[in-house]
Amino acid sequence: MPFEDCRILRFPRVEDRRGNLSFIEANRHVPFDIERVYYLYDVPGGAARGGHAHKQLWQVLVAISGSFDVILDDGEARQRFSLNRSYNGLLVGPMMWRELDNFSSGSVCLVLASRPYEEEDYYRDYDHYRDNLRNSGSPPDFSQIKRHPENLE
Repeated sequence: MPFEDCRILRFPRVEDRRGNLSFIEANRHVPFDIERVYYLYDVPGGAARGGHAHKQLWQVLVAISGSFDVILDDGEARQRFSLNRSYNGLLVGPMMWRELDNFSSGSVCLVLASRPYEEEDYYRDYDHYRDNLRNSGSPPDFSQIKRHPENLE
């Protein structure tokens, strides 16, 4: 998967003096059906999360509170994204190694996923992931993604 398919999504913001509101709708603001939602919190200082790739899963990562960095690796190059706004999300597709680090105190990472949890969808060993990239002649399955340019950066 090329880095061009990983991008920042901008979610609607309703600003109000009583507090702001953002919302996310499947197949409108996120280009897939949302099958699973989970969140990371209370990550100890200096700890990292992730350290895996998915074979088929698409995700959007959102810094609901605080900030953290997402490092994406396509097997040849790495790119770091800093997330610190609750109205932005990072779209990450299959066959992209991801690591999360640099969590601020009290940060919360919300993850919207295109599939339910399936252990067989994971590459947890980086060398195995790289070997599969080199030996695979077939690209990732993009059929579950719907292109909605209104919120893509």
